[in-house]
Amino acid sequence: SICKLKQNRQFVQGFIFSKVGDTFHQFYKNALPFQLTEDQKNVVREIRQDTQTGKQMNRLLQGDVGSGKTIVALLCMLLAKDNQFQSCLMAPTEILAQQHYISLKELMINMPVDIGYLSGKTKSKERKELLAKLADGSLHIIIGTHALIEEAVIFKNLGLCIIDEQHRFGVAQRKKLWDKNTMPPHILVMTATPIPRTLAMTAYGDLDVSVIKNLPPGRKPITTIHRPEIHRAKVMEFIRHEISLGRQAYIVYPLIEESEKLDYENLLQGFEQVKCFFHAHQYNIAMVHGKQKPIEREQNMQSFVQGKAHILVATTVIEVGVNVPNASVMLIES
Repeated sequence: SICKLKQNRQFVQGFIFSKVGDTFHQFYKNALPFQLTEDQKNVVREIRQDTQTGKQMNRLLQGDVGSGKTIVALLCMLLAKDNQFQSCLMAPTEILAQQHYISLKELMINMPVDIGYLSGKTKSKERKELLAKLADGSLHIIIGTHALIEEAVIFKNLGLCIIDEQHRFGVAQRKKLWDKNTMPPHILVMTATPIPRTLAMTAYGDLDVSVIKNLPPGRKPITTIHRPEIHRAKVMEFIRHEISLGRQAYIVYPLIEESEKLDYENLLQGFEQVKCFFHAHQYNIAMVHGKQKPIEREQNMQSFVQGKAHILVATTVIEVGVNVPNASVMLIES
């Protein structure tokens, strides 16, 4: 049972974050760009309680895209910094890691917090400087891809690891982060995938579960509509209208068969069909799928993120929360 899972959970000694210090208070009072929702405040309280017990925190934070998980993560990293600990945030793709870095860097613009970014593409001179600052403790927060788990990455005092969309990382990869300090750091795992609480407790028996249910105020409601094949032309016309207003659109071909080959063929057929409705001289269409070389996939995603591509045709490889606020439509086939 779930209760037994909880009872059998091992006690692992953890670092004590004994205080809420100046950096946290300064940001919360003067620089936080919006009011936290009650759900966000509750999660911060739960994490605060976890990190002062002397036991290693292992917490799963589940919340929809746009629910404000990142700001909760930042507040936790400021809590670590005020207790003389470093933090890292690991994301499964370069685009997602970059987005975290850019948004957090903006939030910290007038704060005494040094944030770095590390990926497989970081140039050697920059990498050398980053690694030196991590080792001497002058870099407080590092954000990156799985490049963070490389042996060369040595922290002076890693106290908190945040893993975004953790189902993309294996157990061995996560363990490498735990081994970056003599005592394992606190762990916060974030996901936008809705997991029922009972299932979460079974699947993640070693994790406490926090949920952000409510979206911050001012978010527009999402309209979900089902349309049969006979309405395809009208749906494409609707997308064309949104693009004429300066918006962008996703067209997603989900896993139809348990076969990469069939998924790929399905996507290519769909891509040709989309091109019939959106002629190349008028519309820029990018395509993303798992068979592409990572560099090509990255370039195509970037062209959509930067607004150069009007439409992104993709498989479910794009599921990991990429933030393109200008995209107003997602058409999901089948």
